[in-house]
Amino acid sequence: MSPNPSAAPVCKVRLRYAKRGKLRFTSHRDVARAFERALRRAGLPMAYSQGYHPHPKVSWLGAAPTGAASEAEYVEIALVEHLDPEMVRARLDAALPDGLAVLEGVFAGPGALADRIDASAWRIEVRGVDGARLREAADLLLATPKLLVERVTKDGPRSIDARAAIVSLEVEDGPAVLPEPDHLGECGILMAVVRQVSPAVRPDDVLSALGAVAGLPSSVLVKAIRTAQGWLDDDGGLVDPLAADRASARTAVVGKALAQPDDGWHQLDVAGHTG
Repeated sequence: MSPNPSAAPVCKVRLRYAKRGKLRFTSHRDVARAFERALRRAGLPMAYSQGYHPHPKVSWLGAAPTGAASEAEYVEIALVEHLDPEMVRARLDAALPDGLAVLEGVFAGPGALADRIDASAWRIEVRGVDGARLREAADLLLATPKLLVERVTKDGPRSIDARAAIVSLEVEDGPAVLPEPDHLGECGILMAVVRQVSPAVRPDDVLSALGAVAGLPSSVLVKAIRTAQGWLDDDGGLVDPLAADRASARTAVVGKALAQPDDGWHQLDVAGHTG
């Protein structure tokens, strides 16, 4: 017999959450632990794995790198009871620490969520570089067919083709809001769409590539925020990965409503027909 018999999951809820403020420096492992504690505090009817060390059934989707903030992180949880996704969102959000916020919850529709995510949109604030210089550097990088950057990994230095992953680079007009102290100088804002390849090309890799083609100073990153994830459409835009789940939920509601008889309408129809 299993040491921890758990009821089978009856539904899955997909959640979009944000990682903000100082918690952007938290590792994904610590974020996952915070979520597990919050799931227990929220009293959600989680499905659990089997074995001597049961864990709630939680599936994570491509976490943002340590140091990066995000408004578009995704996780899927399995429940042993049907609960309204908005209720799940609100209860979990209330149980999480400041800096982690659950923004949306939907019932999981058909298909894997991972299959709907192949790129990220980033807002990258760059210290000491004005918009004109940053735009010039972005144009030079986009005109370069291949650009290798070196990253130090646990297995030693590794060369990555950063250019191959970059879909688009645009410079946002207007100054960024700089953190204290205010002597950091000018700050350009780079909007980048980057394919999620393996190994992942991170915002600091994009800046390393810009430095290689345009001589931008090193260590210029102020903040990187992932603003969206999704599937690349034909125009290079990102399709919301939860859009299909929302559509599936609306179809289910309409189908359920049509399946239920409406006695008042039926009686009126009969009366009109016989009258």
